[in-house]
Amino acid sequence: MTTTKKKIRIMTDSVADIPAALLQKWNIGIIPTYVNFEGGSYADDGVELSRDYFYQRLPEMKEFPTTAAPSHALAEDLLHKGIEGYDHVISIHVASKLSVTANNVRLGAQSLKDRVTVIDSGLVTMGIGMQVLAAAEVAAATGSVEAVVQAVEKVRRHQKLWAIIANLEYLRRSGRVSVIRAFAGSLLQIKPILDVHDGEVEVAQRVRTMGKAVAKLKELTEEQAPLERLVILHINNEDGARELQASLGSVVPPDTITITVGPTLGTHIGPGSLGVITLRKAWRS
Repeated sequence: MTTTKKKIRIMTDSVADIPAALLQKWNIGIIPTYVNFEGGSYADDGVELSRDYFYQRLPEMKEFPTTAAPSHALAEDLLHKGIEGYDHVISIHVASKLSVTANNVRLGAQSLKDRVTVIDSGLVTMGIGMQVLAAAEVAAATGSVEAVVQAVEKVRRHQKLWAIIANLEYLRRSGRVSVIRAFAGSLLQIKPILDVHDGEVEVAQRVRTMGKAVAKLKELTEEQAPLERLVILHINNEDGARELQASLGSVVPPDTITITVGPTLGTHIGPGSLGVITLRKAWRS
């Protein structure tokens, strides 16, 4: 029996931080999240809101910014536009334990019935992005919704995301991550390395200097080799990201990406922070 190959569109939200060139290559649709500050509400799409401008202003803001998921009405509109010319949309989103985005997209998808599959990535930033890129590759190769879903699940099992928080004050002010309770009374003395997985944010390591934190981050990354993909994350810390990548040497795979984390997530993490996302080659086996 021959299975009809479907034309599948991959969509995601702007928390995925996928570089514009890769969005264009795979025609990936974006449902934006929003950042509210200084009396305005801005789509965190890399166009309406400049990341450089936002992070320059962030330390001086008297009122702490807030972030918002897309409404289900916006999601519905963008899904209807996104599915034009396609048989099916697979939409992959920021961890549902950290945002209502995936739920709102599910609500927005109801009018399209079984033509949309919504996936909770369990991750943030390019952790989502790695799943999206794998989905786009498999969708183009197979035209099978089932094969794409299976590929995303395999990628998720072989991913790691760690982040060094340079200043815990931003997490404290955001009030969004309960892990901050573990550091009450020691906000200035600790540089935690956070482990993000399955929508949970946990403390992987507690160290007292940025140098020691970076050394541990390097060690954690090396333990994941051989890597198919590596993403270096930073917020206003290009020098730190560059030095971290150089220190990893032969562990670094081709096409490694360095990105500035978008304001939706960066609001809660703050300038100076560093991170890595790894994907082991073993996901393809």
